[in-house]
Amino acid sequence: MLVGGGGRPARAVGAGAAGGRPLIITEDPLLLDDLLRLCAAAGAEPHVRHSVPEQSGTGGAGGAEEVRGGVGWESAPLVLVGDDAARRVRGAPRRDGVFLVGRELDDPLVWQRAVEIGAEEVLRLPDAESRLVDRIADVVEGAGKPALAVGVIGGSGGAGASTLACALAIRAARAGERTILIDGDPLGGGMDVLLGGEGAEGLRWPDFAGSRGRVGAGALEESLPELHALRVLSWDRGERVVVPPAAMRSVLAAARRRGGVVVVDLPRRVDEAVAEVLAQLDLVLMVVPGELRSVAAAGRVAAGVRMVARDVRVVVRGRCPGGLDAETVAGLLGVPLAGEVPVELGLPGRVAEGEPPGAQRRGALARFCDAFWQRALGAAPGVPA
Repeated sequence: MLVGGGGRPARAVGAGAAGGRPLIITEDPLLLDDLLRLCAAAGAEPHVRHSVPEQSGTGGAGGAEEVRGGVGWESAPLVLVGDDAARRVRGAPRRDGVFLVGRELDDPLVWQRAVEIGAEEVLRLPDAESRLVDRIADVVEGAGKPALAVGVIGGSGGAGASTLACALAIRAARAGERTILIDGDPLGGGMDVLLGGEGAEGLRWPDFAGSRGRVGAGALEESLPELHALRVLSWDRGERVVVPPAAMRSVLAAARRRGGVVVVDLPRRVDEAVAEVLAQLDLVLMVVPGELRSVAAAGRVAAGVRMVARDVRVVVRGRCPGGLDAETVAGLLGVPLAGEVPVELGLPGRVAEGEPPGAQRRGALARFCDAFWQRALGAAPGVPA
């Protein structure tokens, strides 16, 4: 497998059936006020019951009619059980996505009650408010498997990392994957320029510089320029070149929640903001030309990246006359080999004419990217032109 890192969480039970509306079970008016406020902050309109709907009588609040309407214990995408209601939901069918919530949870028996109802976690308010808002917002957005996030970084100057990042995004989009390409290098030429869309309408990085906390995944995707069937977050032509680490973290987390593929073009320096990005990536591809000087430079880059990234692989770009082969480059760096990309003749000229890297289906770059995604995503069919 090319891709390392942890597994991807499964979609919450019943997320589609309940229309993204969590179920709250409590009779505590103060706790209910807190939970309604947190749901509002997450953009959710919850169902509120005093007991498990399936265990209530027919007719009236929580009855059989409401169960048929898709608001039952098993159909709700998320269930928030107040500590006061824990005893009343014992015996309900076991399911994922149940949380025991309270304002005073110092009682040692609370953990026993959580086990009895099969709760994933015990959340004490107000300490766990931000975590709970995140979980509720995931339900609203229909969050399922997070995107496969791949970073591309140059091991030396002029290695071709931006070209590879662009081509990977192009090929993923043409394979039908929801794709977001993120330009993480403020001093680069701009990924929107490489895609021929510097004038396209949409937000750029400076618009997100003040982001704190959670960024809406759907709102992020819709706000970005759409070029060649993918969304692009790039830099504008202004002077601002700094985005705070918190904003980097929030934006990338939002991009991943939409699923599909996220490709990030990374700068060679690893500062605090870049470290926030590296920590969320499933895989980092380091592009290194097959010559000794580039390998020496890449060794220093790799040392910084590997301190944060969970999985780093090397992509060797071409071979200079008398240069090093791909296996030798990987061995000298002590980094697993992801593959070799031959030099593609005529690519700079085509890019200058407005054709993005990876657009030529039979080109060396496109073939490398198609093979990469087929291995990384487990996709058997070929990638269309």
